[in-house]
Amino acid sequence: MLGKIGMANEVEHNRSEIFVVVPSYNHAPFVEQCLRSIFDQTLHPKKLLVIDDGSIDSSPKIIEASLKNCPFDCEMIVRENRGLSFTLNQGFALSAGKYFAYLGSDDYWLPNLLAERCRLLEARTDAVLAYGHSLVVDETNKIVDCSVDHPSGWGNFTDGNALKMLLAASAPVSSSVVYRRSALDQVSWNESARLEDYEMYLSLSRLGSFAFDPQILSAWRRHSYNTSRDCEMMLSEVVKAQRRLASALGLSESALDSARDRSAFLYARNALASGAKLLAFRLALKHWRGANSPTDFAKFFLRLATPMFVVNAGRKIKRNGTSQRYGQLQAGFAVPDSFRK
Repeated sequence: MLGKIGMANEVEHNRSEIFVVVPSYNHAPFVEQCLRSIFDQTLHPKKLLVIDDGSIDSSPKIIEASLKNCPFDCEMIVRENRGLSFTLNQGFALSAGKYFAYLGSDDYWLPNLLAERCRLLEARTDAVLAYGHSLVVDETNKIVDCSVDHPSGWGNFTDGNALKMLLAASAPVSSSVVYRRSALDQVSWNESARLEDYEMYLSLSRLGSFAFDPQILSAWRRHSYNTSRDCEMMLSEVVKAQRRLASALGLSESALDSARDRSAFLYARNALASGAKLLAFRLALKHWRGANSPTDFAKFFLRLATPMFVVNAGRKIKRNGTSQRYGQLQAGFAVPDSFRK
């Protein structure tokens, strides 16, 4: 009996320490699912703040209706468009508690995300954030990819000092992250950057470690108007962020050049995966030094030479396999040991 009371008190204490923000912008088809995934968390936040950043679709009406079913304290702010970084800074300024998390209005959490990430941060007092693997879903909620399956690319996650990982342009998926609020107090999202999270991660890497949880507890939405589909823009923003923070990170000019090459080769892989062969070729040829090894470089160009109809057929088979493999996670089941890295 005492054990149950103690566990209940611990859950209630942790609940009071978590503040969640949802920045919303023109995601009417997805925002209700996003909010329900927060309502269904096994560990409820103290408060949920939804900031609609000037949506011109029906998002505000959907949010207002959905929040009537919120089982904890919640608030909605509707205003003109100011951009994602401004919205995140505003949300953080209005927050309180020990931990902070935000969830894009087109993404969603599996039921144990807050509980598991906060538990990890409680155990890892050196960590500025906790993060983990993430599913990738399409507009119909079909699972099409997972970061677990990319250990040498965008899913090449690390525990502890995150700088090497970040300089290779591999970064936590935002929907998987819970932040320690005291770390965020020392930094802010750059409102002039188009790739807001990457620069924030670089800044935070100076302040402490990244605690990696191998569990798959979040889903990132891939759809036709994702900013992340623009490989050239993203690479440009990554390189700019690296240069802006070079002095603070203690990076020499040669270290920056190396980081640029590693980042560019990763984006060449991304471009190739999306079918943009010409862009992939240009990036890989110019930044060949960013390949992990000569074998890695050779495999890239072998795939580049493969006809697109073969690539597309293989991609379809892989996506169907991915959907079958991870489909049970959408029901909130535990991650099988075979999925852990």
